[in-house]
Amino acid sequence: MAIQENPYLPPAARVEDAEIARGGYIDGGRAVPPGRGLQWIVSGWDTFRKQPGTWIILTFVLGILVIVISLIPLVGSLGLPLLMPAFVAGLMIACEKAERGETIALADLFAAFQRGAARLVLLGLIGFGLTIAALIPALVVLFAVGFSVGDSSPASYALVVLLYLALLLPVYMAIWFGPPLVGLHDLEPTRAMGQSFRACLRNIVPFLVYSAVLIPLAVVASLPLFLGWLVLGPVIVASTYAAYRDIFFRE
Repeated sequence: MAIQENPYLPPAARVEDAEIARGGYIDGGRAVPPGRGLQWIVSGWDTFRKQPGTWIILTFVLGILVIVISLIPLVGSLGLPLLMPAFVAGLMIACEKAERGETIALADLFAAFQRGAARLVLLGLIGFGLTIAALIPALVVLFAVGFSVGDSSPASYALVVLLYLALLLPVYMAIWFGPPLVGLHDLEPTRAMGQSFRACLRNIVPFLVYSAVLIPLAVVASLPLFLGWLVLGPVIVASTYAAYRDIFFRE
């Protein structure tokens, strides 16, 4: 005789995991071909060109907010890293709407503050803490080299910068997909960071292609008083969303 399940027992899997399963979510992401790095940028451009005016307004307003928050004495240096994941998640919500063929709006920039704001702030706090932690070994090396040679030479500064960038790389890998995973997929911050790191690690080559294309575009966008970033900024945001969908969800 078959054993009947008790309908009053709690589910064996967490509700969060059940939602993930129904959405075709791939735990830790999947490895994709190198050419996808370029395709993400193409997809980002396609998303931008369908509603360019609104995307430029979103980017401009976010830029103003970043400047204003940064100028607030004492608060700005910490407030910006804490709030930035929520702003990025809002842009990801706009990308999700655009993917469905809906019209995006300025209000989308603040939409994430109404869904999981505390988790997004915690994500920013953890990311900020890891960034500071990465700086400590670099400073130790700087002082050690400086004292050993009697002064801090350009070579020692270059060594410190390279060390700091090397230590920051895993931090950025952990927070790159954090905003969409927390803001769109309701993951807890620590789990989202682990998922993001694993996904980036599995796709080193596509991200190298992605970076190789973006770096010259960033140089060009910076030349006319950085005005090109009003276009490149939304393209990067939309390309990040495209990478998130490509890596974490089944086709």
